[in-house]
Amino acid sequence: MRSSQGHPMTTSKLRVFDIKRFSTHDGIGIRTTVFLKGCPLRCKWCQNPEGLLPTAQVLYMENKCIHCLSCLNASKKQGIEVKDGKICLHREKKEDWNAIVDACPTRALQFDSKEYTIEQLVTEIKKDEAFFKREGGVTVSGGEPFLQPEGLLALLKACHEEKIHTAIETSLFTDSQWLEKALPYLDQIYADCKLFDAKEHKKYTGVDNTLILKNIQLLLQSDKKEHVIIRTPLIPTMTATKENIAAISKFLVSVYPDVHYEILNYNPLAQSKYAYLDMDFCFKENPKLYTKEVMESFYSVAKENGIRNLVIE
Repeated sequence: MRSSQGHPMTTSKLRVFDIKRFSTHDGIGIRTTVFLKGCPLRCKWCQNPEGLLPTAQVLYMENKCIHCLSCLNASKKQGIEVKDGKICLHREKKEDWNAIVDACPTRALQFDSKEYTIEQLVTEIKKDEAFFKREGGVTVSGGEPFLQPEGLLALLKACHEEKIHTAIETSLFTDSQWLEKALPYLDQIYADCKLFDAKEHKKYTGVDNTLILKNIQLLLQSDKKEHVIIRTPLIPTMTATKENIAAISKFLVSVYPDVHYEILNYNPLAQSKYAYLDMDFCFKENPKLYTKEVMESFYSVAKENGIRNLVIE
């Protein structure tokens, strides 16, 4: 595994950190969204920090903790410590974390993910089959789905055989060969173009964007281009500048004049997840959603720079 360079993990199973049912924002119709573990990017504002590492982590939900100290008693190698009456996790310790999690009576401690075989995952997805008949289906998200490419491809093929509409949400930081292999089994593709400037992209996501821009070109020149939506999440002080939106718009139009482009409002809901992992959020004071007027100003920039098909929810 060489995830820091976007090279994929190989596995016969898929590690999943969430299955969200009845979603209406991850594709057409009512969707079942499967979130795959692991991401090669380190976006400062990551909305799903529990999906970053490819391996399972232990979450600590303090609001569920009754301070019975069962976890401390199960700890054999100082993975659990009590400081000033507070439970502290040292996740780097080589503990029997399964035993520690099992010892917690209130599930204040639990793993952030679970492994599924392809068959098990298809069975989970098909529980919602009744909702797929009117434009619904499955959306694979993350993390970065292409970090588990063999399992992803197997899942998409299996859903395709079951005639389940498939969509993906991806950063496109993956070898182009995997993208090309997946395309025949994808009905809808949502791909991020977060920042156009290479230095800014590296600064805020940890990776260069050359591969991402190359894969955007591949998508927008493929026979699936009508089913591609390129997205830019608006992050205050980072991606949310008119210069960035203008540069991205010009690039996309130069590749495919009829590109579908979506500018996503800032999502303030991620902050609470960071506490579960003892991680710091990028903002000390969490910004609010942008107003309708501010969003309109970003839409205007995109239109002024050639975007004809602006996706607005």
